[in-house]
Amino acid sequence: MTRALLDRHRVLLFLIVAIAARAATFGDPIVHVDEDFYFAAAHAMWRGAIPYLDVWDRKPAGLFLLYMPPAALPFWWGIWAYQAMALAAVVATAAIVARFAARAGWAAGATLAGVAYILWIDIAQGAGGQSPIFYNLPMAAAALLIATNAARRWRRDAAAMLLVGVALTIKTSGVFEGAFFGLWIVARDWRAGEGAARVAARAAGLAALAFAPTAAIAAYYGAIGAIDAFLYANVRSILERHDDPPLERWGNLAQLVLYLAPLVAMGVASRGRAAGGDAVLRRFAVCWLAVALAGILLIGGWYEHYALPAMVPGAICAAGFLGARRRAALAILGVVALIGTGMTVAGRIAHGGPAQFAALAKAVGPGPGCLWVYSGDTKLYAIINRCRLSRYMFPSHLYRTREAGAVGVDQASEVRRILSLRPTTVVMRPPSIGERPEIRAIVSAAMARDYRLAHAMPLGKEVISVYELKTVRNAPPGHFPEGR
Repeated sequence: MTRALLDRHRVLLFLIVAIAARAATFGDPIVHVDEDFYFAAAHAMWRGAIPYLDVWDRKPAGLFLLYMPPAALPFWWGIWAYQAMALAAVVATAAIVARFAARAGWAAGATLAGVAYILWIDIAQGAGGQSPIFYNLPMAAAALLIATNAARRWRRDAAAMLLVGVALTIKTSGVFEGAFFGLWIVARDWRAGEGAARVAARAAGLAALAFAPTAAIAAYYGAIGAIDAFLYANVRSILERHDDPPLERWGNLAQLVLYLAPLVAMGVASRGRAAGGDAVLRRFAVCWLAVALAGILLIGGWYEHYALPAMVPGAICAAGFLGARRRAALAILGVVALIGTGMTVAGRIAHGGPAQFAALAKAVGPGPGCLWVYSGDTKLYAIINRCRLSRYMFPSHLYRTREAGAVGVDQASEVRRILSLRPTTVVMRPPSIGERPEIRAIVSAAMARDYRLAHAMPLGKEVISVYELKTVRNAPPGHFPEGR
């Protein structure tokens, strides 16, 4: 099949590659703990829960709104629906990567750059519905609008910054790339001879558009008298969070370097390989990649999926090499495909698949009384529909060392409060890295005293313990999400 034919049908090619790369996750409800929580939180919102009040997290509210349509469906349909949304976002982002690369003068490698993006995200936990999978699409679209706006049309810049604003409601760390996009427009207008007053006015208008979606969400919380809860979750709690242990933190950073280094190396090798195109776009892509990498370093924490935003400009910058060294490029992409598929399949085996999750949900059962997932999968709340006793649905907020003093409540006090309400069923996974042993000891003592081990269910490589209260009572009043 010739390059011209592939280029002409590249979106179909991207769809085929994306389906093949992500097939192992389809229908699997437990691909990653983060998206499990997003889905469960959105499900709770349909029952009246309000983010930050009834379901606490520090993710921007737009992410939960994004998950609400699939969460409205029957559970298993909802899993397929959000995975289909993620698939569409990946394919659309790859198409923008290819278009950007072609306009930049790397047309020979544009299609391969789109394929590289699809394959590379699998190795950084991007095979499911992680937030950057959705965030990358509006950010990539904004970048293309800005970089190709040589005529300096206001509407294109405004549309781009509004897309940045949408991205910020999905992933807050996009502020680094968004700031770069805005500064690029300012510098471009200044170099074009615009007066200082006009440049400043345009910059202020564009900044307002970028913050408009977040401002609208903040206004809602202000209207219901909950602006303090919004600001704490979105700002102060981020500053209060502790670092992970040094060995874990630096090990995570080493992984990110390993994932991104080949893309950066191919980007460096792309210098001088452009065939025409727009040099401005090439400079934009290189600067964008540098800002994305700097943003990763500044955020800290450095979980694997933090690499995902940098893979968009990384794939674009690699296009010159991919087009000039096609045999090497195909070999590299083949290796990445094998690694990504292997990691995705291994993850499914490690976490357990749909059958094991369904068996666990059946063992937990529909009640009576409330469910507390002390540690384990939050999608249990969505599939079982039992009442909760705390706004802290994401388990590690109440037991992980890095979260101590950073979630708006003392962890031990909240755990004791939940246990005092005597949840009928408690789910516990084995101890995990970063878990505070003193918190587990509180729960373990309560389990030994007031509960019996009803089930020990396999879920991947772990055995999940399901405890039932020895004396079952009715659900206490004021339980979440119906009450606060």
